[in-house]
Amino acid sequence: MISVTESLSGKLLIAMPGMGDTRFDHSVVYLCAHSSEGAMGIIVNKPSFNVKFDTLIDQLGIAPNDRGDDIHVHFGGPVEHARGFVLHSNDYDGGETTLQVDQNFGMTATLNILEDLCTGNGPQSALLALGYAGWGPGQLENEILANGWLTSDADPDVVFEADNMEKWEAALAKLGVSPLMLSSVCGNA
Repeated sequence: MISVTESLSGKLLIAMPGMGDTRFDHSVVYLCAHSSEGAMGIIVNKPSFNVKFDTLIDQLGIAPNDRGDDIHVHFGGPVEHARGFVLHSNDYDGGETTLQVDQNFGMTATLNILEDLCTGNGPQSALLALGYAGWGPGQLENEILANGWLTSDADPDVVFEADNMEKWEAALAKLGVSPLMLSSVCGNA
């Protein structure tokens, strides 16, 4: 196990080909928290095909509005599938319930943000996810060393604006990497 020398909070994880875990195939993960105790992130490019925003807010008893068409529900990761998280631009402050990750991103996991999104008082940009990706102490660092992930700075355009099918390649392009350059085989020098 390697030690944490630098926090990766606020960074993107970009899945490498041949990662071995199909749940993360071609995934782009925004890391909301990373420390020596582990890491937590949200997959930002895997839409949920069986849950729609309008249906979800109806089940929660929240009055819908016309913004529901531009809010998509995502598969945030394999942990706690029934729990919702909203990754959003930093123009929203839910008080103690909002984790301000960095100058561009916040994450809120309460019903208040869903109500605010429906009344027009929410953040400019938002991504709703069910579930999250989690790693125990040293686990993520070992996966990075094993060639499972690339890391990059998080770009709000990639996270919020890019088409889900294009986010993986867009994140790689920010690093100057072509998908054709990647290999599922790694080695040690």
